[in-house]
Amino acid sequence: MSTETVDQQLEEPSHTARADLAIEGMTCAACASRIQRALGKLNGVDEAQVNFATGRATVLHGSGVGDTEFRSTIEGLGYGVVDTDSPDDSEEQRAADLLRRFVVAAVLAVPVVLLSMVPPLQFRGWEWLVAVLATPVVFWSGWTFHRAAWMNLRHGATTMDTLVSMGTLSAWLWSTVVLVGDIEGGHVYYETGMVIVALILLGKWFEVRAKRRSGDAIRALADLGARTARLEDGTEVALDDLMVGMRFVVRPGEKIATDGLVVDGQSAVDASMVTGEPVPVDVTIGDEVIGATINTNGSLIVEATRVGAGTVLAQIIRLVDEAQGSRAEVQRLADRVSAVFVPFAIATAVVTLGVWFLTGNSADAAFTAAVAVLIIACPCALGLATPMGIMVGTGRGAQLGVIIKGGEVLEDTRAVDVVVVDKTGTLTEGRMDLTEVQAPDGESEEILRLAASLEARSEHPIAQAVSSAVEEHGNVVGFSNTPGVGVTGTVDGTEVRVGRRRLFDTVPTRVEDLAITAEATGATVVFAGRGPQAEAILVVSDRLKDTSVAAVAAFHDQGLSVTLLTGDNLRTAEFVGAAVGADHVIAEVMPDDKAAEVRRLQAEGHRVAMVGDGINDAPALAQADLGIAVGTGTDVAMEASDLTIVTGDLRAVADAIALSRRTLGTIKGNLFWAFAYNAAAIPLAASGILNPMIAAGAMGVSSLFVVTNSLRLMRFAGYRGPAQSRSTTPTQETVTT
Repeated sequence: MSTETVDQQLEEPSHTARADLAIEGMTCAACASRIQRALGKLNGVDEAQVNFATGRATVLHGSGVGDTEFRSTIEGLGYGVVDTDSPDDSEEQRAADLLRRFVVAAVLAVPVVLLSMVPPLQFRGWEWLVAVLATPVVFWSGWTFHRAAWMNLRHGATTMDTLVSMGTLSAWLWSTVVLVGDIEGGHVYYETGMVIVALILLGKWFEVRAKRRSGDAIRALADLGARTARLEDGTEVALDDLMVGMRFVVRPGEKIATDGLVVDGQSAVDASMVTGEPVPVDVTIGDEVIGATINTNGSLIVEATRVGAGTVLAQIIRLVDEAQGSRAEVQRLADRVSAVFVPFAIATAVVTLGVWFLTGNSADAAFTAAVAVLIIACPCALGLATPMGIMVGTGRGAQLGVIIKGGEVLEDTRAVDVVVVDKTGTLTEGRMDLTEVQAPDGESEEILRLAASLEARSEHPIAQAVSSAVEEHGNVVGFSNTPGVGVTGTVDGTEVRVGRRRLFDTVPTRVEDLAITAEATGATVVFAGRGPQAEAILVVSDRLKDTSVAAVAAFHDQGLSVTLLTGDNLRTAEFVGAAVGADHVIAEVMPDDKAAEVRRLQAEGHRVAMVGDGINDAPALAQADLGIAVGTGTDVAMEASDLTIVTGDLRAVADAIALSRRTLGTIKGNLFWAFAYNAAAIPLAASGILNPMIAAGAMGVSSLFVVTNSLRLMRFAGYRGPAQSRSTTPTQETVTT
């Protein structure tokens, strides 16, 4: 496999160095933008990219600046730089910390809410108990919001953390003033701050758990390679000690240690983990082999030609990392609106306080109105809008066999207009089967029995497909295997040959015509005969999945164009493409070329969803606007993707796209009504019509609306129901699952 294209994609100016930093403490996309701007202003920095979704910064720079300056700049903004050896441990610790804070908040909030909302439960001095229970929740559980708000305030910025912090602190502070000052007619609102803290913490925990998955693809890829290599003299060396020019032995069933050139031996190499194609490639002296692929039968001696970062596997890892790190920053819908809403809400509360004072009202009335504004504006419903939609949507997806990785994925589906589909293992079964035996002169069953008996002695995957087609095998003597050509032997006293054309002295015209016809469908043809003349053909192929045609039709129902992208030969690809109804076919592409094709479509203005199941698909899955992995494929493909379908039924991909779109629509609806509620209620609170108690109740109603609206997603139905027609879309509730 040539890596020239990969090298071109990753080539950087010779004077430019690259620094990769794992950052902790970012709470929204605004944090990433602030860090990116600061790094970009440093002298010697050519380009800086900070990705909130992955928590990583990539800096291209000259020799006059380095990690020390980057670290001090980031820490000066109030964020942290994590040791690159343990960024995942840091994310895990943050998730655990958020979970602890949420549990404390939720446990303490339950009795407070009951005491505050159910008068029969109230007793003399109950407010003091509530104050004691609320204090650790507001100050300890909510510390992450207060710290982020203060950090942002130092740099003149406001986010949802600012509003959460001010709202909860105001509710606690005013409640304490009422309680300690024994203000007549005053009310305590401790439960409001506690519920807000608990709900927002829950949403943050889900967000962190989704984000930390971004590094799993790289780890899964790195685990594929061999750990050691056995040299010609029998010495076993660590892979890191292997150098270009060294020769190593690869026995049957072993992984090839690194990219190299075969200098001795013949075999069939299973390169499906890299190429995605199920047919092993016959290799002999002078052929190139790829590291991490599997030697199936013969023994090989390979001379290393590329090691370390220069190997094909290492460059695929780099491509996945580059694609993930260079994706457009995802900014949550609530954060985008809050950039305007948060300062407006704070200003409104301050103005309300001043106006009430200036118009001669009491301090109690003025503070009551101001606190009502902050409480009514406090984002309880907003805090639920996204996580609740994600929770219900992903839960329904799990029931349908669709795994959605985080809220960012939902935004990526809204404008997808092209679906790029891999062939092997996605549209097809991904395994070789004997599909047909054709013998012009008859006796196809007898020839198959003899051929299967002989092939049972071979370890080649195609031979295994033939041998498994017959349960009882004959007695074989004189077995001989010519790698890359075929096998010969005597079965029950009859000379039998099975293999390529050149294995036979003559191939009758009728047999050759059958072979040409079968090969035109993209199948692999094996000749068989009793003696030197070929008598029959054995057709071996990768079967098309029964649901592939319906899946492509479902994509068309959603207005999506379908492109078949495969490393297989053009003839096979065009046949499969025509069979399923694909709009475009691109064949004979390698892993780096697949990612390049996705980039080409994106450059043309398309939003691309990529569907694949193999390691060779991982760079394209990571590069695509929406990566969808078939769950019957490799772990690498699943980790590099945004969506995973746990079934081999491709119609589940149509379900995944439709469900993601519906979930995003629900979240948008939640956010709209949450903000609309605030827009209508804030003026009423400022005018004194809504006191804090009514404001808290109204906030509860808005939260209830968000919950019930999200629960409507449970009624979503997919394309795989028994009565599903081609014209029916899953947005119609007549569809069954």
